[in-house]
Amino acid sequence: MESIRLAFFDTKPYDRVWFDQLNTHYTIKYFEHKLNEDSVSLARGCRAVIPFVNDTLNAAVIDALCAEGVEMIAMRCAGYNNVDRHAAKNRIPVVRVPGYSPYAVAEFTAGLLLTLNRKIHKAYARTRDFNFSLNGLVGFDLHGRTVGVIGTGKIGQIFIRICKGFGMNVLAYDPYPLENADFSYVSLEELLQKSDIISLHCPLTEQTKHIINQDSIAQMKDGAILLNTSRGMLVESEALLEALKNGKLAGAGLDVYEEETEFFFEDRSDMVKRDTILSLLVSMPNVVLTSHQAFLTTEALHNIAKVTLENLDAFFQNGQVQNSIQ
Repeated sequence: MESIRLAFFDTKPYDRVWFDQLNTHYTIKYFEHKLNEDSVSLARGCRAVIPFVNDTLNAAVIDALCAEGVEMIAMRCAGYNNVDRHAAKNRIPVVRVPGYSPYAVAEFTAGLLLTLNRKIHKAYARTRDFNFSLNGLVGFDLHGRTVGVIGTGKIGQIFIRICKGFGMNVLAYDPYPLENADFSYVSLEELLQKSDIISLHCPLTEQTKHIINQDSIAQMKDGAILLNTSRGMLVESEALLEALKNGKLAGAGLDVYEEETEFFFEDRSDMVKRDTILSLLVSMPNVVLTSHQAFLTTEALHNIAKVTLENLDAFFQNGQVQNSIQ
């Protein structure tokens, strides 16, 4: 029996490690191209595609996949805001990896906070030049500070536990609060007003898009710090930039960006035409911006491959659709 062919888009070397090790019966065609209207023809002859967060799965791409006879879209990530769910509904199943390593993202968020607060990135750059001055490196104790966590899914809960380990006070907001939580839920307004540090751990939906905007920033404490390791469009970038420039916010730790698709996961160091807001954020001394790498641990990559292949097995061997986004 001929093995099932799969088209794997936006491939990076670290993606292949665990897929190659765990795959036993699929023929995977790896493409460096992102999935979009120009590259969708590469899926011809494949029964499923394996896209990632910055691939384009709009109505035109989904129409083309269906026309090519592709039977499943197996996202190798948790987020699916890049998928036109209406176009896919009742035509092609779309599955995902709902949680590959909440520890990876939560721990990275804590790393951003520590780096930003204690100026570790600046100290590292200085000492490489044999500059051991401490001027400009003053931070503050996290102990006793109040952190506001927006979104209390698995990642948010683990980040809360990390913050409690530092001795921080925790406020949380979630429209679907946990029962018997060992932290305090408050309204979004109260969280914004009382938090020294605000960390985003919610999915991107119509309700959460630009949850951090000019109005919500105005409600924050002067000198607050914003952390975002969730989705770029949770934050209105222009409003954030203005708040950082005028001192309303003391700093921002960002692993995602509103318009990251063209830039993140790629080497764009030679690009002359750059996103203006992104360029300004990267250049600011009170911003630590990384390239959507919070998930990137060995454990997470293993789990992504494992669950993606299990999703494919359930469909092609048993006719079941598990971890569906529909």
